[in-house]
Amino acid sequence: MQVRLEKYQALGNDFLVFDLSQDRPEMPWPDLARRLCDRRFGVGADGLLLLENHGSGRLAMALYNADGSKAEISGNGIRCLVQAAYRADAGSAGATYTVSTDAGVRVVEVVSDELGGLITASVEMGVVDDLAEPTNWSDTGCHPDRPVSHLSLGNPHSVVGVDDVAVVDLKTLGEKVPQVNLEIIEPGPEPDAVTMRVHERGAGITLACGSGACASAYAALSWGLVPSSTTEVLVHMEGGDARVRIDRDSRVATLVGPSQFIADVSVRV
Repeated sequence: MQVRLEKYQALGNDFLVFDLSQDRPEMPWPDLARRLCDRRFGVGADGLLLLENHGSGRLAMALYNADGSKAEISGNGIRCLVQAAYRADAGSAGATYTVSTDAGVRVVEVVSDELGGLITASVEMGVVDDLAEPTNWSDTGCHPDRPVSHLSLGNPHSVVGVDDVAVVDLKTLGEKVPQVNLEIIEPGPEPDAVTMRVHERGAGITLACGSGACASAYAALSWGLVPSSTTEVLVHMEGGDARVRIDRDSRVATLVGPSQFIADVSVRV
């Protein structure tokens, strides 16, 4: 059977989007995600997004990681999903979508539409909650003097402050706590910025993580890595930059960043 996919990237975090309105039998999504996301034997992506469009700006999203596991939310993935709906709707900048996810409802606004299939979107990512330390956290050997925050945006994050993100063996550390997204951050180079690298649950090292950027911005404000007066934290990642606003009273995070259409893909499954 032939199916249609669309490929998008958001700061180098790439996703395949499958529109569930296609005529199809019941699909083995975990197995398909592993096959399609494989970068040598498949199309290649960090994850597979399933899009349900209920009309009037109402969407539903399901996300399968490259290893076939399911994830609750992705800050970069949700922008890619919205861009797919936005393209199908032939929308205009300013379009707002309400997206049901396994982490709850998220509101996404398309704030600009540029040449080259590129949009910028703002995502209300929900409340940053505290999490208990992962049961095997001691396996990382993290020095007790390091600042560490265990946080949730509907999915689990452990954020660690380091002196230089470039010299950390992130792959080895991330594989010790595979049940969480592991972010390492250092301050700067700008006063209102942090630099972040991430090992994502179900995907390994990726070029960016939207929910991880939100967790990192919250941790940076909590630890004083950026001035307390900062209204928007700039998060530098290997795939590019995102901006994060944290409401100090509600702890609600808002993520702003780009996504880009790459290609239409037809595959036999």
